[in-house]
Amino acid sequence: MLLVLALLVVPFAAHARENGGKLDTQPRIAIISAFEPEWIALNRDVQDRREWTVNGVRFVGGTMKGRPVLLFLSGVSMVNAAMTTQLALDRFAIRSIVFSGVAGGLDPALDVGDVVIPDRWGQYLELAFARANGKSFAPPIQRATGENFANYGMIFPNGVRVRRDGDDVGAVRRFWFEVDPGLLATARKLAPQVSLARCAEELCFRATPKVVVGGNGISGPVFMDNAEFRKYAFSTFQAQVTDMETAAVGQVAYANGVPYIAFRALSDLAGGDPGENQAPAFYRIASDNTAKVVVAFIGAVEMPR
Repeated sequence: MLLVLALLVVPFAAHARENGGKLDTQPRIAIISAFEPEWIALNRDVQDRREWTVNGVRFVGGTMKGRPVLLFLSGVSMVNAAMTTQLALDRFAIRSIVFSGVAGGLDPALDVGDVVIPDRWGQYLELAFARANGKSFAPPIQRATGENFANYGMIFPNGVRVRRDGDDVGAVRRFWFEVDPGLLATARKLAPQVSLARCAEELCFRATPKVVVGGNGISGPVFMDNAEFRKYAFSTFQAQVTDMETAAVGQVAYANGVPYIAFRALSDLAGGDPGENQAPAFYRIASDNTAKVVVAFIGAVEMPR
């Protein structure tokens, strides 16, 4: 029995050594979603399927619109997203990263159903908790990155220190992680051509959804469903959308020098909903609309090299 196991392990180890630890050397576009509803719609368009499982994460390779892709679920929230993205970069030949999913809307000009493709993403819950100073709070010793964002009571937003190859100054503190300008340009050209669904069966958005390119997105390990904090987040970060993963993926992409972009459909208004939070009702149709934009984007983007 031990001999059989050795015969199985040695070829795999030799394969890993020959390919720098990669399970697959085909250059691919990584398409990431956080959880199941976002993943289902995308999988319908994958052909020539091949699968791997690493550390419990299921990776689906294949083609989409003729482009080589790798689909996987990041898991919900920031640590999961960073961990699985780095795992994919370590084990596969990822040339660019696309995130597809749902999110909460912050900009009052947007409504549930709209698909937002921001210019950049920041981690709004990288924070300092300030000490009380009478009836206010004293600014912490360490401020963010020159942004000096307004505080929310004792909460003062900070940037995060990050390193990458080629940076001579060591770790650099930053708040925003810009998406790739070339990928964003492709999305901008594509946006007017994509028609989004307003209804699924008897469920409809209040208005016909639209694709919005540009602006800011913010991420943190919190499901935001609070009207007052929503107002603060919009005015402080001028952000159109908030989610729980993209800025973490953006930081990993930055550290590894890999271009990324994110597509997020608004499933709710992060506490600004007219009644109860709308996400449970609109996860599915919002996910389908995001997937529709992403599939069209994959068909239009340059092949990875």
